[in-house]
Parts: sequence; structure tokens; C-alpha cells
Amino acid sequence: MSNPAAEARLQGFIDPNTGKPLGPKALQALSQDQGHLSVTVALGYPVATLGEAVIQGLRRELGSIEGVTAVTVTLVSRIKAHAVQAGLAPIRGIRNVIAVASGKGGVGKSTTAVNLALALQAEGARVGMLDADIYGPSQPTMLGIRGNPETHEDGESMKPLMGHGLQTMSVGFLIDPDQPMVWRGPMVTQALEQLLRDTHWDDLDYLIVDMPPGTGDVQLTLAQKVPVTGAVIVTTPQDIALLDARKGFKMFEKVGVPILGVVENMSTHVCSNCGHEEPIFGKGGAERMCADFGTELIGALPLDIRIREQTDSGRPTVIADPHGSLAQTYRKIAQRVALKVAQRSENPSVKFPKIVVQNT
Repeated sequence: MSNPAAEARLQGFIDPNTGKPLGPKALQALSQDQGHLSVTVALGYPVATLGEAVIQGLRRELGSIEGVTAVTVTLVSRIKAHAVQAGLAPIRGIRNVIAVASGKGGVGKSTTAVNLALALQAEGARVGMLDADIYGPSQPTMLGIRGNPETHEDGESMKPLMGHGLQTMSVGFLIDPDQPMVWRGPMVTQALEQLLRDTHWDDLDYLIVDMPPGTGDVQLTLAQKVPVTGAVIVTTPQDIALLDARKGFKMFEKVGVPILGVVENMSTHVCSNCGHEEPIFGKGGAERMCADFGTELIGALPLDIRIREQTDSGRPTVIADPHGSLAQTYRKIAQRVALKVAQRSENPSVKFPKIVVQNT
């Protein structure tokens, strides 16, 4: 038994996470048995946390329809491929590539990247990590992964190594840890393209790319050759870091990659003895940059010894203390990133849909 009133109400329901109507494509199934209404709704982002507000809102909305005495809402996550730079083809097995970048080193970019990837996974997405920092690969250590990639059954690609559920590839898996990478720019670019395209990524919603620091030839070439859905800029409040972060912002802008948001790392220092917070690197710098460029500050993280200790041990914060305040900040950043991606226009050339039940 269908219910036209329920269909209309559902399609016009304003998603509390995006502020937009669900629309007709969201409705996957609707049935009514006596007064019990059951609906299945597809959303374009992971729903482990964000889905609860949608479920509660739909129960209230649909429960107010005459004749409906009970409502069951099932949410599924259908994350689609979204637009990338003009002229670039999508990569097999990857819906969305998200670059995590900084204008300079030492601002916590890699730590932010790995925790963002793990937080997106905790929200219910299929996630991979590409360590694109050829000169200083750190993701093998951060994820506690050892070993060399195996050849995939197709005989043409490598299997990514797994770290805390993330499909991961890094040049660090292919060289001795003490071996310096004394390569020029063209060799680095070629190596990164091979790591990206010769890895057999398995049905990823998001591939997080830990970009090399800076805005030189290597970074620009990567931004021009890798199909990127959006970028996250990591900075500290310090003026010198912000100067370089602005350059990174402009680089992505020139190659047509949208900025999904800015993360201010080391926003304050937290004393491990007394818990006192102090903005030792300055205050409000990232907010001013976001206001100047019309983008969003999607998260601020403290300079906290636990982040360093957990990441150095191979168990980043989202894994080591999943219910702690720091992990929750990373998850809120991941939620903002996922919502920003979901609201981008779709890439019609990528057709490998997936439906996963995430919440009921």
C-alpha cells in the first residue's frame, strides 16, 4: 500500500544536515501496512552520526500524517562521484579524491590527513589513504603498517596495504626506511602517478591524499593531473604558516579544485599537567583567512601531546581514543568534509553505485 501524502512530505523534507529538500531521488522504498509506514531513504554522505537527525525529523514529519500510527525509517548511504577538474578522467575504484595540503611543512598536515581518513571511515564510508609525500612518507608509521605491496590477481596492479581498515599506499612501503629520496620533480610526479593509478583501490567512497608540503612544481603538477573533488588546507594560527597556506589556497583555485575547508592545527596549547590552554602561535589567523577567501573553518585542534604520542605509536587519535574530545573534533571535521562533497555537482562519467545500510 503506497501513500502519496507520505511521498510528497518526504520529498519536501528539509535535510537538517544540508538545509536542502531530500527530493525524489532520495526515496528508495515506501510501504504502509495498516498504520505502520516504512520508508527507505538514500543520502549522499555517511550516516553513522549524521543520520540520526534525519531519522528523528522524518519520524516527526511522517508521523503527523493522518492514519499513520508508527514510522520506521531506514537510511542508506549512497556516496556518488562528484565533479573534478575539467579534462581529467576518474580513477578506477575511487569515487572522490580529497587532497589534504599545506603551504609549508610542520603544521600537522599528515596527522590531520590520517585522522580525517579514519574519521570518515568511522562515519561509515569506505576510505583509502595515499601518502603522496615522496620525500618524507609518514603514513606507514602513523598507521602502524609494515611490509611490501603484493601484486593483484590482475597481474598489473598492486594491492594496497591495510591499516586500521584503510586501504593504504605509500612509497614508504617500497623503499628502506633510511633511504633518502634524492629525486628531481619529474621523477617524483611519475612515481606518485604510478602509486595512484597502479594501485588496485577497491570501491572507495573517498581517497585521502596526504600531499607534499609547499606549492612548487611537484604540487602544481599533482593538482593538474590528479582528478580531485576538493581540498582541505591545514595551517596553524602563526602568520608565517598562514602566508604559505594562502599560497596553497591560490594554487588549488588556479587549477579548478574547490577548497572544502580549512583546519587550524595547534590552535591552542594544552598543558599536560594542569590543562591550561594558551594560543602560543597566535589567535584567529585561520578565521581571518577563511573570511578573506570565502571559505569555511571546518575545525580547530589543540597542540596536545596525546595527538603526537598516539600517532607516533601507529594508533592515531580516532583509533586510540575514539570517544575522546579530540577524536570527536576529527569526526566533526570529517562530517563537514563529507557534506561539502555531497553538495558538489555529480560526475556523470563514474557509474559504480553502492548502497550500504548504515542506520535504522
